[in-house]
Amino acid sequence: MTATGPGHAPDAEVVDVATLGESMVTFLPTRPGRLADVPSFDRAIGGAESNVACMLAAAGHSVRWISRVGADGFGDHLVEAVGAYGVDVTSVRRDPARPTGVYFRTAGERGTDAHEVAYYRAGSAASAMSAATVDLAAARACRVLHLSGITAALSDDCRELLRELTAPGTDRPLVSFDVNHRPGLWSASTGPSVLLELARRADVVFVGEDEAEAAWGVTGGPEAIRSLLPQPPTLVVKQGERGATAFSARTPVTFVPALRVHAVATTGAGDAFAAGFLHATLRNLPVRDRLRHGHLWAAAALTTPGDLTAPPARAHADRLVAVDERTWGTLRLGPGWTQAGAAEEEVPTP
Repeated sequence: MTATGPGHAPDAEVVDVATLGESMVTFLPTRPGRLADVPSFDRAIGGAESNVACMLAAAGHSVRWISRVGADGFGDHLVEAVGAYGVDVTSVRRDPARPTGVYFRTAGERGTDAHEVAYYRAGSAASAMSAATVDLAAARACRVLHLSGITAALSDDCRELLRELTAPGTDRPLVSFDVNHRPGLWSASTGPSVLLELARRADVVFVGEDEAEAAWGVTGGPEAIRSLLPQPPTLVVKQGERGATAFSARTPVTFVPALRVHAVATTGAGDAFAAGFLHATLRNLPVRDRLRHGHLWAAAALTTPGDLTAPPARAHADRLVAVDERTWGTLRLGPGWTQAGAAEEEVPTP
């Protein structure tokens, strides 16, 4: 890769996937309890786009993460930790005036009411991302550019940056967009319309049924969401424990039921699903197999504590993706299933 300075790559090498968004240092409690009572925390990293980047790099894809972090120790840790997965971090820029975002959470599940999360991200380095402060050439030098609605919520400049990256153009890669509706980051009058605008401009869109209802008031299931979003060539509607439905030109409607999983934590499962689907998309697999890979990668996240986990080995995942419908419905996945030989009692042999 040719570069003219730190974090600048005008002649960026074309990679499989580029992701752009904020990653934060995450502090996970060493024991259950209220944030007021927990005496110590373990440090980790978290961020929707960097989660996708790390999992895809761990699966052998060439991946670039583009962002801004503070010129501080937490920024150092983020760049080093993401880079350790094999992700190209040369387009991450350092901001001497703004800090790296951090957050703390309790041991309770984020998907329930039994949890606390304390974010310290206002005014972060990533919130200053704009078309002038990130490397647009590096963002476009890829087969797939993965974005999320979280970035658009960080600031007006971030919102305009996503509009720039999703605008039609001859140098635009395939754009993947995870709606990732976070009501706490948006004003009720702004968020839904911006998310809808960006989703309609993308090529691959991921959205949950619950998100579509919360953001846009859509209650008629996947078909109603497709009516609201007819533009994306591929629309994936996540339906929680039931499964996921994909709409595409190749196969108009494809539903794949979710796997039965002994969940350890729910954090990062949506990012893992998107990463698994994109992994299969890059391999040009059938839509059904893309959904199955999404479910398997989500199961890897669900059976591991923390926001980020390694994906299942390709050969193991391919074997499970190839099983018949009856066998798929009987799979039971628990902690350790992604390791070779660890899940033999729970994963029937096809």
